[in-house]
Amino acid sequence: MSGAGIRFAMSGAGIRFAMSGAHAGVAIGGADTGVAARDAVQHIAVVDPGSGNLASVRRALERVAREAGIAARIAVTTDPADLRAADRIILPGQGAFAACRRGLDAIPGMVDALTTEVMVRQKPFLGICVGMQLMAERGLEHGVTPGLGWIDGEIAPMDPRAPDGTALPLPQMGWNALHRDAPAHPLLAGLAEGDHVYFVHSYALAGGSAGQLLASTSYGGPVAAMVGHGNIAGTQFHVEKSGPVGLRILSAFLRWRP
Repeated sequence: MSGAGIRFAMSGAGIRFAMSGAHAGVAIGGADTGVAARDAVQHIAVVDPGSGNLASVRRALERVAREAGIAARIAVTTDPADLRAADRIILPGQGAFAACRRGLDAIPGMVDALTTEVMVRQKPFLGICVGMQLMAERGLEHGVTPGLGWIDGEIAPMDPRAPDGTALPLPQMGWNALHRDAPAHPLLAGLAEGDHVYFVHSYALAGGSAGQLLASTSYGGPVAAMVGHGNIAGTQFHVEKSGPVGLRILSAFLRWRP
């Protein structure tokens, strides 16, 4: 044990665990075969904005990496340095848009690191739920809050209606079918039309670009379920709670080379 944290290694199982003051990470892979094997490990930074199913996201990533035989070190982090060292970046989030944005802004250097690593260095990025919403230009929940501005549109209140005009319950909570608007996108590989994923939200993307819509669902009208372009993508649904379909998306993300 050192002053910076705890390190644990099992060479036979290929599992390495590290904790420091700013983050905790798990590395998963095959047996340790030396420097070459360690250099091949994917470093995945899961940003902690103060909300989100961080443990569930990490467990889902660990599972898909293990099942796919991908050596991966997964760090849940509030340290911008981890983004600079990462090969892939994930931003989960839940709750209100404004609160999640404040959580990011409260981490010194985090927004700048996200912008540099994702938009300048073009590392593969996945936003989940409110993490996807933060990719938009602004959010209208609890006032007007600037987003990251990576995709077109704003996050606006939903007003879902049944065919007879009756208001549907909010939040939209439960399993809904996906329509693949961009079926050739690598993150949708292996998904079938109508596969179900898990949603919990009352606000959704409005005014987005059709060219950035990867998948949609229907809840009293069309709802953007998955958006992206270039090296970035986001899911309004919780991939980590969406069973085998969500795991297939995460597995595709670990293989994605935009």
